[in-house]
Amino acid sequence: MRGDYFMRLEKLWQKALKYTEIHRARLNTLYTFSPTDLPYILLTESKVNPGNTVVRRGDVRVDKPFIFLPHQHPLFEGFDFDKNIKANEDEVRSFLLMRGLSFPSLKYKNRTYLLNLYEDSLKKAIEHYKKELQRKEDITLGLIVGDDDCWQFSLLIYVATMVLKSAPHDIKKYLKKLEGKGGFEENNSI
Repeated sequence: MRGDYFMRLEKLWQKALKYTEIHRARLNTLYTFSPTDLPYILLTESKVNPGNTVVRRGDVRVDKPFIFLPHQHPLFEGFDFDKNIKANEDEVRSFLLMRGLSFPSLKYKNRTYLLNLYEDSLKKAIEHYKKELQRKEDITLGLIVGDDDCWQFSLLIYVATMVLKSAPHDIKKYLKKLEGKGGFEENNSI
């Protein structure tokens, strides 16, 4: 039974890898010593209304947990793994680890605050939201495209990309802190 479970997760993961596109990412790196909110727009083709696009707006808060977690033991909240993917947080964490993917032991909390339908194709929705973000000169909002069956994995791919982008900055800030040279203020200016 467990083998079938991981095979299904593997199929969804491969689908996410194939269909996830990051059209815009947060320009600044993540904060090293305080929480960072990663607002996003996630677009997927609608399975219920073919030809239309599902629009999810939300943010993922990347935060340090209040207690120290074991190495490679991130906390995922609000990703609804149990609803769509039919897996609990521990099973997803184990699956990612078996795939050789490890997230830092931080807390990742997804808050989807708007689920909407864009009444046109995915391609037109992408162009619409790119223009909107460009017009607003928004440098914090990510624009992600994925598949509706595995949107959570697409969102995790985006978060992992931001964590990876921030790693060199985080290491420098942490070393400064250890050396007593400051590094406590968050300054992610470009």
